[in-house]
Amino acid sequence: MVAMPAPEIVAPLAPLTAVLRKLAAEGRCVRYAELAKLAGYRPPHSIHRLTEDLEETIRQDHAAGRPLLAALAISRGSAGRPGIPGRGFFMLLQELGCYHGALEGPDAAACHARELASALAYWGAAGEDRDLCPESEA
Repeated sequence: MVAMPAPEIVAPLAPLTAVLRKLAAEGRCVRYAELAKLAGYRPPHSIHRLTEDLEETIRQDHAAGRPLLAALAISRGSAGRPGIPGRGFFMLLQELGCYHGALEGPDAAACHARELASALAYWGAAGEDRDLCPESEA
């Protein structure tokens, strides 16, 4: 019997974090639907699986003392308001003891702005003369 080489073991979050790191280097945010496509999530339930994995990246980054790479993932904005992450992002930050404000509104937007600035400073290159993480076109 011929021995077959063992398949390469890939961390389940590697494709997602690779895409997020690339976006951080570009200094841009991404909507959940576009991120799901870029990271190779396929229907059905691609957004649900994506948000579960984003939550895991938050837990890992928090445990390691790193800024949250998942801060680049946002929901669609409305009525002239820029997109911010969904309620689950803020609920998890509350669970981790990092945030104590409302899940929506000005407190959530301010929290996201802080997390995003930290993430871009650590994972990418946030220059002072550019918009802070403009949404990608999708």
